[in-house]
Amino acid sequence: MAKVTGIGGVFIKSVDHAETTAWYRDMLGLGGEWGAMLPFIDAGPDAYSVFSPFKPDTDYLDPSPHAVMINLRVDNLDAMLADLKAKGVDALGRQDEDYGKFAWILDPNGVKLELWEQVGPAPAA
Repeated sequence: MAKVTGIGGVFIKSVDHAETTAWYRDMLGLGGEWGAMLPFIDAGPDAYSVFSPFKPDTDYLDPSPHAVMINLRVDNLDAMLADLKAKGVDALGRQDEDYGKFAWILDPNGVKLELWEQVGPAPAA
């Protein structure tokens, strides 16, 4: 049987396409003709992406009004947060776990973004 091997892309509608495109380019360095093209990097057997449906009553995506949150891998969460703060974007929160460091921000459309720096292997299922 064929299987899914990873997340191939994230696609979002935006109220103001030009503003959203500029925000992702200027705040997170994500840009390009078709959006950001993020190459897969061989990071070893402990590197992973997550696809996870949540129950309808979850508050994990709050304060976003949207039913989706985008998790973006980052190479240095502390530096990313410092860059964002200098650009006027404050984190909604921060949490460090054995397997990664997390912080959350909102894009200009109110979509919640989870910034994630993986620092250890995936937690046991």
